Amino acid sequence: MATDRQQAAFDPARLDWAKGDGLLPVIVQDAATMRVLMLGYMNREALDATLASGRVTFFSRSKQRLWTKGESSGHVLELVSVDVDCDDDTLLVLAHPQGPTCHLQRPSCFPAAPSAFLSELDALIAQRERERPADSYTTRLFEGGVRRIAQKVGEEGVETALAGVAQDDTALLGESADLLYHLTVLLRARGLSLADAVEVLRGRHAAT
Repeated sequence: MATDRQQAAFDPARLDWAKGDGLLPVIVQDAATMRVLMLGYMNREALDATLASGRVTFFSRSKQRLWTKGESSGHVLELVSVDVDCDDDTLLVLAHPQGPTCHLQRPSCFPAAPSAFLSELDALIAQRERERPADSYTTRLFEGGVRRIAQKVGEEGVETALAGVAQDDTALLGESADLLYHLTVLLRARGLSLADAVEVLRGRHAAT
């Protein structure tokens, strides 16, 4: 559900409902990966229902009624935030999808929609931590404990630095990928995520 801060930053009174005969187009993005998931439409009642319930609700033009995404499939969109464009006539919704968004069982209604791969990796590592599949290297890392994971991050950091001064670009990129992966595992082992680290960077950038 959207936080109080996020909802306070969004002012429904700004919206130009008249321009689209009472309907506004709504772009939905995955809050974790930034992948565009779908396009829908909301009227005032759908927006009110979305903000009240924390589940993204649209106005179905074919059914001529409110429609909560996932009401039959269970693949709901858990609301994170709502924003409005500069013309006050289009909404951008960030959400956490609970299952595939597309009725064809794809993550997005747009097959080639790009996403932030590091966020996908972070989500996969979080899943590995929860489920601990027996044949997974990530599982073995988690079961080795934080100290062992931190040791691996140190090793990969040294190898990345050495590659930076003594090896070619391919080696440097490979070691960098290993470092990012193990750092992501370490953050998850401490109950944190890459997004948390990015927020620190964002805060520092805003302060400059």
